[in-house]
Amino acid sequence: MRMSKGVEWTVHCCTLLAALPEGTNMPAARLAEFHAVPAPYLTKHLQALARAGILDSDSGPRGGFRLARPAPEITVLEVVEAIDGREPAFTCTEIRRRGPAGGLAASEYRKPCGIHALMDSADEAWRSELAATSIGDLALYVAATASPKAIGRAAAWFQQISVRESKTS
Repeated sequence: MRMSKGVEWTVHCCTLLAALPEGTNMPAARLAEFHAVPAPYLTKHLQALARAGILDSDSGPRGGFRLARPAPEITVLEVVEAIDGREPAFTCTEIRRRGPAGGLAASEYRKPCGIHALMDSADEAWRSELAATSIGDLALYVAATASPKAIGRAAAWFQQISVRESKTS
C-alpha cells in the first residue's frame, strides 16, 4: 500500500501544530516553509483537514491553521482518511472465478477468497494501529526522540518568524 505525500506532510503539520501554544495559528505558508514543501499543494491538504474537523483556520493577517481539538483527541487515522479517503487498500475483483478454474456458480464459492480475507485483515490491523495513535502521542514521541540540534534549529526558526511577524503587525 502506498499513501500519498499529502499524508506525510499533514501528519507532520499536525504534530507541529500540537506544539503551538493554545490559540496560536500557523499560516500554511509557514508550515510549508518549515517542512520545505510546496505551499499551494500543502494548503489544499490543510483545507481537507479543516473540512474533516481536524484543523480550524482563520483568514486575515493573523490567520492560519491550528488543531480543532486537543492533540490527544485526533488520531493519525483521521488524518490519513481525510487525505487519502476511507477506501480499503485492496479491492478484490474475484479473479478466482476466472480462467480454467472459473465459470462455476457463485454457490461454489462458499468461503471468502483467502487473499481477500488476508488483505482485509491486514487493512484492519494498520487502521487499528493508526486509530490507536494520536497526534498527541506523535508529538510526545518527536519531542523525546528528535535530535537536540534539530530541536534547537526549529526553536530558532520559530523565534525568528515570531520576531519578523511581530514587526510587520
